[in-house]
Amino acid sequence: MTDTTNMSAKELLGFYQEELYEEARRAKKEGKLVCWSASVAPSEFCVAMDVAMIYPETHAAGIGAKKGALDVLEVADEKGYNLDTCSYARVNMGYMELLKQEALTGKTPEKLEKSPAARIPLPDFVITCNNICNTLLKWYENLAVELNIPCIVIDVPFNHTMPIPQYAKDYIAEQFKEAIAQLEEICGKKFDYDKFLKVQEQTQRSVAQWNRIASLSGHKPSPLNGFDLFNYMALIVCARSRDYAEITFKKFADELEENLKNGVYAFKGNEQKRITWEGIAVWPHLGHTFKGLKNLGNIMTGSAYPGLWNLTYTPGDMSSMAEAYTRIYINTCLDNKVKVLSDIISGGKCDGVIYHQNRSCKLMSLLNVETADILQKENHLPYVSFDGDQTDPRNFAPAQFDTRIQALDEMMKQNKEGVSNE
Repeated sequence: MTDTTNMSAKELLGFYQEELYEEARRAKKEGKLVCWSASVAPSEFCVAMDVAMIYPETHAAGIGAKKGALDVLEVADEKGYNLDTCSYARVNMGYMELLKQEALTGKTPEKLEKSPAARIPLPDFVITCNNICNTLLKWYENLAVELNIPCIVIDVPFNHTMPIPQYAKDYIAEQFKEAIAQLEEICGKKFDYDKFLKVQEQTQRSVAQWNRIASLSGHKPSPLNGFDLFNYMALIVCARSRDYAEITFKKFADELEENLKNGVYAFKGNEQKRITWEGIAVWPHLGHTFKGLKNLGNIMTGSAYPGLWNLTYTPGDMSSMAEAYTRIYINTCLDNKVKVLSDIISGGKCDGVIYHQNRSCKLMSLLNVETADILQKENHLPYVSFDGDQTDPRNFAPAQFDTRIQALDEMMKQNKEGVSNE
């Protein structure tokens, strides 16, 4: 067993990411069950049942970040998946098709052989939850049909009003119970509620450390570059119900607090303006988007996207857990979305906002114009939007992004000069 005691947070992140994939590969070899899960579907149930888990969205993001998306997107294109469909789904469907070909023929397709992606095994069943979008329902149903495996669906209705009514929480808690019953049938054993409680407690410890990291961006200057949250997000998605996430996040938070104490900041004292990033990262162009902002002295200290996994609830209380999985801001009404973003902007002491108009993730772009207008009337901060995509590199124009952030930078400067002249 590898000794992780003296590893940095960055080293722990890489180690545990690979460990999770290795556990899934090992489980498949040993005849144990492997599940492919939606990113904000409850992980607690499968972890309590000792099922190895893979998260297609995170895996697709990794493929995009490593510049390997086009090959698998071409496979999805050839299978007839529409270009307007979520690119996470298309990357995953293309990758799944390559794994299928390998399983059927015994030969590894060239595109799979040269893919920079971590190798993952095919699933024995899938689990999804529509608290992000309804595309996830069709995506995972399609996986189930293509592979002839079970599909567990947890239905989480959209919250048209806030606070969340009790009947909605009761409905979702019943969905949880049904998922447990399906898991018992798939796994061939009874659900261990004592172990489930321990898994819930672990999840809360991981989430607490995740929130601890995010809160550090409120310092000015900030010891945390918000783009680091995009990278560390892999573990809040894939391992929040394991101690892997808690260990890594605690280490990172400790490092950041030590830096703060010693006056070591993310931009080495060159922080000039602070922005909120609304939307998913542009994984194939992550370096370009980060450097474009950094070169102008702009640091990202606010983003609602990593906050999707602020899944705080009371262990042992199924209704509380149901509320956590339904209150994520993109599953709530415009008024609440505005409130969430307003709190993030003020908490990050931000000077402007960037909205990622994501071609293939419609829900993350839905109501951005309305949200931006409402927030600007409230806080008088400038904003810009740019066209992009989370995984398909063809839907992002670096020149457009650069032009937009230059415009934002100029508006933020004017705002600051106006305040200083008053």
